Amino acid sequence: MLGVEERDGLWADQKAATRMDGQPPTEPFAKIARREPIEPLPVDGSAMRARLRAVLEALGSVPDGFEMHARLLPFVRRRVEILETGRNVDWATAESLAWGTLLLEGIPVRLSGQDSGRGTFSQRHAVLYDTRSGQEHVPLNAVAAGGARFDVYDSPLSEAAVMGFEYGYSVADHRTLVMWEAQFGDFMNGAQVIIDQFLSGSEQKWGQPSGLVLLLPHGHEGQGPEHSSARLERFLILCAEENMRLVCPSTPANYFALLRSQARGPVEKPLVVLTPKSLLRHARCTSSLAEFVESRFEPVLAEACAEPSRVRRVVLCAGKVYYDLADARDRWRRDDVALVRLEQLYPVPIAHVQTALTGYPQQAELVWAQEEPRNMGAWRHVRESVLDGAVDVGGRALRYVGRAPSAVPAPGALRVHVAEQAAVVEEALRP
Repeated sequence: MLGVEERDGLWADQKAATRMDGQPPTEPFAKIARREPIEPLPVDGSAMRARLRAVLEALGSVPDGFEMHARLLPFVRRRVEILETGRNVDWATAESLAWGTLLLEGIPVRLSGQDSGRGTFSQRHAVLYDTRSGQEHVPLNAVAAGGARFDVYDSPLSEAAVMGFEYGYSVADHRTLVMWEAQFGDFMNGAQVIIDQFLSGSEQKWGQPSGLVLLLPHGHEGQGPEHSSARLERFLILCAEENMRLVCPSTPANYFALLRSQARGPVEKPLVVLTPKSLLRHARCTSSLAEFVESRFEPVLAEACAEPSRVRRVVLCAGKVYYDLADARDRWRRDDVALVRLEQLYPVPIAHVQTALTGYPQQAELVWAQEEPRNMGAWRHVRESVLDGAVDVGGRALRYVGRAPSAVPAPGALRVHVAEQAAVVEEALRP
């Protein structure tokens, strides 16, 4: 945080607002200067189409004479196919498109984490290697403009040290999109002190904004208690006074828009993203290229029903469990069940939830479905929003569907996970 006084006049603004008795003002940091928007939002559609094409061309090519590993050839070809067809944009491609378009706009991008260059699930391959010479090729740097650069670092398993460094980087360089990625969401346990002491409260304590992004793979997929949960309930406990954003995007296009809004917005807030694992290659978790052209981040995704009057149950959910529910609903032909995804868990998108619910009959049953145990996940947070009246549900009760309370995030046996997950889906959808 050295040099903050000279950099943004941040502390000067704070000192000017301090009361004569030395106590903090009533609204201590409400008017602290923030960075200016890079350019007005949204981006012009034709300009974005050109940028998307330029990024995809860079992602789908390598320098002349570059010998890429044979197993990566299909990966690169898929980027070429997306450019040709405009369909089936997966999660990793959407991520690269967000970074690439930002680089074209002169915004530097920085990512560190455990195996971040390749991606823990072999989904990213942001760095390619010549199999003969070992030479590195970073496709995104082929499109970087105006001194911007894409830097990606494979960091050691020292979460507190690395996250702390990236937090410091984010407060020293307000222009760069700075991200730290955990190999699994649970690995943020090792950096809890950084989250508690700095990330969640630095603005309230010291008037120090940060735009650090945490990318935390999250989802119950039978990988055991240490690889399932990013402990979103802990983040929700820390959320207050709009100190951060906690987001669980479920489509590549929404993730693309989220990253861009984080980098281009005028107000800096830490962003915690619950990213997927199995959805990285899920057939339904794709977007069309057209969705990226003028996309905005949508905090709530509600399904458009052909016959809304037929809906008898509205299931609110977040994250990967939506796809489990949607697959089962289609198999069982339950056209009387509507699924509403909360893409943003904090700040609670109250107006968007209200708008989504008005699209269905007022007498429809309301259910919150989650795959986390009852004492974890977002249930208590969502329930409190309903009980305190922030979200008006018309006097209806909000019923919980999910696992029973547990001392650990997930079972250690795959067969137990499968049985529990099936029970959650069935209870959420059965008549």
